[in-house]
Amino acid sequence: MSPALAEMEQEGGPFRGLTGNEVVIGNGRLNWWPEDEFEPGVDLFEHSGPDTPKLADDMPMGALAAAKALEGVQIIRVEPGVPRTLALRLISEAEGTGHHARVGVVIEAGAHATLLESHEGWGGGYLSNTLIEIFVHEGATLERVVVVEEPEDAISIASVEVHLKPGARYGHTIAATGAKLQRLETRIVHPGQDAEVRMDGVYALTGARHVDLTSVVDHQGPDGRTSQLAKGVVRDTARGVFQGKIVVQRGADGTDARMGHHALILGERAEIDAKPELIIYADDVQCAHGNTVGNLDESALFYMQQRGLPADEARALLTQAFLFEVVDRIAHDGARERVREWLTARL
Repeated sequence: MSPALAEMEQEGGPFRGLTGNEVVIGNGRLNWWPEDEFEPGVDLFEHSGPDTPKLADDMPMGALAAAKALEGVQIIRVEPGVPRTLALRLISEAEGTGHHARVGVVIEAGAHATLLESHEGWGGGYLSNTLIEIFVHEGATLERVVVVEEPEDAISIASVEVHLKPGARYGHTIAATGAKLQRLETRIVHPGQDAEVRMDGVYALTGARHVDLTSVVDHQGPDGRTSQLAKGVVRDTARGVFQGKIVVQRGADGTDARMGHHALILGERAEIDAKPELIIYADDVQCAHGNTVGNLDESALFYMQQRGLPADEARALLTQAFLFEVVDRIAHDGARERVREWLTARL
């Protein structure tokens, strides 16, 4: 088991300075929070005897995280009022050990929040396994912006289950650079009834890194909307995996669901595996999915070189423009700029 860490610095990580409502989980343990300094309407408490995760049968690694977590579930709650921005830092500072964590996020009816979530790896050769349970109640809104950066020899698994109520709005953007094995799985229980989901992802992989973006959206009621866009770039011997599934149950008429995954392979030994799925049991729906894998547009590359840009710079600019279509869908201005800067530095 990974050791406990000394108290971390406040307002660190890729979203430093954007909010003081920050919670730090270090090696699976609550490490730092502002105690009485949370803004009004934001609260943190521990549930020492939580139930089994609702989707435990579908996410066995999430169930394992719940069973092995050293502490009860740490729950961040936002009440109605002024929109709030929160930061959740999940830090792994370990060498050859493992740790599990369980975190809950509750957005009360009518509340609006942005969650800036970072998975930060400071060690090597570790196993990090995290379960995050999110509840967005009637008329509430949550935008979740996630940056995942860990060592090349780490194994990292994050299981996220999202439960929505009618009229809720949930959106996320995940930006990742992979690890030895990195799986970022999201399962959403979608009630329909004017609830709306946007779930995006972007990955940039080099070396022998691996990332797996897996998602399932289960439309259980009528008149729900889902929009999903994922893009990735892989080079060297890296491997990107996209598994996206949208299920429209019987009675979920009026569902509008769109899914797209597009990737660039910039090396002869790099690999992309994509499996987009639509499973539809209702009749009156609008659903579509698309998937493309290819290389940079050679004509655009030639055009830019003819205008005096070196080949490497031209490739970087085209790659950046390709990925930024996803990043630009982030609504929070500060978070969007941080992700753009973070991604640019890694390209």
